[in-house]
Amino acid sequence: MSDFLTLSPEEWVAVTLSLRIAAVATLVSLPFGVLAALALARGNFWGKALLDGLIHLPLILPPVVTGYLLLLLFGRRGVIGEPLDQVLGVTIAFKWTGAALACAVMGFPLMVRAMRLSIEAVDRRLEDAAATLGAGPISVFFTVTLPLCLPGFLAGMVLCFAKAMGEFGATITFVSNIPGQTQTLASAIYSFLQVPGGDAPALRLVILSVLLSMGALIASEALTQRARRRQG
Repeated sequence: MSDFLTLSPEEWVAVTLSLRIAAVATLVSLPFGVLAALALARGNFWGKALLDGLIHLPLILPPVVTGYLLLLLFGRRGVIGEPLDQVLGVTIAFKWTGAALACAVMGFPLMVRAMRLSIEAVDRRLEDAAATLGAGPISVFFTVTLPLCLPGFLAGMVLCFAKAMGEFGATITFVSNIPGQTQTLASAIYSFLQVPGGDAPALRLVILSVLLSMGALIASEALTQRARRRQG
């Protein structure tokens, strides 16, 4: 039994790479997620519905389509990828950074949705009271809005991280499945299922994925409940 629960070096590489990719995807998405959530929750501008649709588009598109669109944009011959490669020498496609980009795109809607709901639930009278006492918009955000929204923001980050940990379709389309470079937890499970004798390692990684996902969902729900209690 102990042998079954022991991860091989190849499995450890996939797990640690997935954790690194998910962490980078979540942290890089965070400032953009806050700005997008603020714009959707408080903004009243032309194109708001279009922005909302574009942000949530990865939720309804087949992940393979999202991965292919990323390849068209950030591939070596892509609209953005070619100048990045020729001018800055930065290549994203088929690198772990590309996997982080794909995971960020797929997890971004979940992050923004949780943050937006949290911002919309804030009592605007508290912000107005701080403003009448002389606080500027930035000061009001960091001293009133952010503390009230913090559990919701953390819930959004947890959901984005969990989505990134389990992302498969967009990632394998954009950066392929290269062991040690772009082979994430989900890609490793797929690879083990394609070879004889790979059932045991695949099952180990499946159990680990389930535990990580359940932990993320429980943490997200606990943070959401805490946000509701703080906002009355």
